[in-house]
Order: sequence, then C-alpha cells, then structure tokens
Amino acid sequence: MFCTTLLLVVAGLVMVFSASAVVAQERFQSPYIYVWRQALWVLVGIVAMLVLMLVDVERYRSPKFVYAALTITILLLISVYFMPGSRNTHRWIRFGQFFTFQPSEIAKPVLVLFLAWFLHTRLDRMREFTQTLLRAAIVPVAIILLVVGQPDLGTALVLCGVTAILLILAGMEWKYLAMAFAAALPGLLGLLLMVPWRRARVIAFLHPSADPQGAGFHINQSLIAVGTGGLLGRGYMEGMQKLFYLPEASTDFIFANIAEELGFVGSILVVFLFAFLGVRGLRTAFKCRDPFARLIAFGITTTILLQAFFNISVVLSLVPTKGIPLPLISSGGTSVACTLASIGVLLNITRQTE
Repeated sequence: MFCTTLLLVVAGLVMVFSASAVVAQERFQSPYIYVWRQALWVLVGIVAMLVLMLVDVERYRSPKFVYAALTITILLLISVYFMPGSRNTHRWIRFGQFFTFQPSEIAKPVLVLFLAWFLHTRLDRMREFTQTLLRAAIVPVAIILLVVGQPDLGTALVLCGVTAILLILAGMEWKYLAMAFAAALPGLLGLLLMVPWRRARVIAFLHPSADPQGAGFHINQSLIAVGTGGLLGRGYMEGMQKLFYLPEASTDFIFANIAEELGFVGSILVVFLFAFLGVRGLRTAFKCRDPFARLIAFGITTTILLQAFFNISVVLSLVPTKGIPLPLISSGGTSVACTLASIGVLLNITRQTE
C-alpha cells in the first residue's frame, strides 16, 4: 500500500508538470510554478502520512478529539462563505496569490472519523431509527449541505456515498437507504435541473455534440484527448489538448492528459494502481477485529475509490461533468495532503492487523 501510494504520487507530479507547464509559462513566466506548489503539498502530506502511521488509532476514539475535529471542520466550511468567490464558487480559503486551502477536503476524513466513532458502539442497535440512524445522519447532512452550498455537488455526492456505505456496513437495513434516497431525489433533481449551468452539463452529457463550443466543450475536448491517445499515446509532454483546449488539464481532467500522452496502456496502469490500493485497503478493513478501526479503514478506502471512479467517469463521459480531483494525481494541495494523511491512518491500521 505504501509503495502503491508513492507510485501514484510520483505519477501525479510527473503528469501535473506535463499538463501545467505551458499554462504556467504563459501566466507566470515559469513552467514550474504549479508542479513546485504541488510538490510542497506532497511533502507536507508525506510527513503527515509518516507521522500518522505511528499514531495509535485509539487516540482518535476520544469524544473530545472527534468533536474538536468536527467543530473545526464545520467552522472552516462556514468561513468559506465569507471569503471572496472564485468562478462564482466559495470553496477555498485564500492566503495570497499562490496558497489556497479547501475545507471540503478535510470534511471527508473527518466525516469518516465521526461515523466510525458514533457507529462502532451501536452495531447492535442499527434497527433503532430515532436513537441511532437519525442521530448518525445529522452531522453528515449538515456537512453535505454546507458543501452543496459552496457549490460543490461532486464532493457532496462522494460524502453521500461514503455515509451510505458506512451505515450499510454497520448494519443499517437497505430499506432505510432506499427511503433516504427517495427523500433526497427531489432535491438532487432540483440541483441538477433548476440550476442553469448544471442543467446545461446534463444536456451536454446526453448530447455532447449539441453545443461543442459551449456547455459540451469540456467533455468534447476530454474525449478528443482520450481518443487520440490510442494504445501507447502521443508520448510524454507531447499532448496537444492541454495547449489551451482542454480546460483544467492538470486538475479535474488530468486523466484525459494521461490517456492522450501515455495511451490506453498508461491509463490502465493508473486504474490498476487505484484498484490495487483499494484491494489492500479493503483487505485491511476485513481483517481488522476492532469495529472502530474497521469502519475507518472502510471509510478511507471507499472515499479514495469513489473519488477516482467519479473523476475517471467524468473524463470518459460516463457521468455528467463534475469538479472532482483524481486522488494523489490531480493538482490540488489540500486534496493530496489530506489523502496522504488519511492513508497514513490506514497504514497504521494495516500494521496492527498484519
């Protein structure tokens, strides 16, 4: 797991440089701005991962620690609404021109921590709707609503998925999941169809060629990049779509750049690394006897896998376009640092179970 994580991080730095060098040169007169910033965050994340590998998971079981983490996370999620917006969104806390911090990335591991802590002593009471299920849902719903309001529907869907998976693994009956989905469906449809730019993305997903220069521009450029990559790709640094055609080439659509430059072989290798990381994480969760640590292992692993699934699916036009980074690979400091820190916790649980 440790080696697979490092391989993904190195692949991320290599591809971030390839995807961002021309844009960085155009904007800042240096091709290394984005990759150096990513490398600094990677360094922070690796230090956090190495430290958390040695911290006993029992330390996270304390109610004081859980509530402190929740309080800080919710305050950060609220504070972004008072920050200057970027592209009509309020997702980042900015310090100067180059340093940004995205609280929704912290919300993912903190949500996993809360659910693991709350549910591990109630595994025999999962049929109690008001005392267990309703109380367990309050915090996730509050966090998800704050993320939706930023707006960041993609991250909110990942949080919904992780919450549902952990509740099911803890023993919640499927009928309650069906009820929750039925209750949330009108709101989800409203977010997709009543908001003009989201509705345009859904239409572009259904009919990519209907507006190739407008709402369908992102996905069409992504599919061109993937399609022209062929079996072995154009070659590293030789991609064409990143040259101001493919939007967000180093962040949300970095997998398209991988497919164009490294081809089907390189793309499958990246997918294989995520699959292997997922297998090792789920293996740890299944072998763990402590319910608290088991739920944390499941939560961390499924969070990474869900993000990777959504990101790659967007690039391949399997789902409508959403702004979700590819874990450990996409440019985004908070994302890579939080993911590495979470893997540090997972590695600690692995050491205890082996």
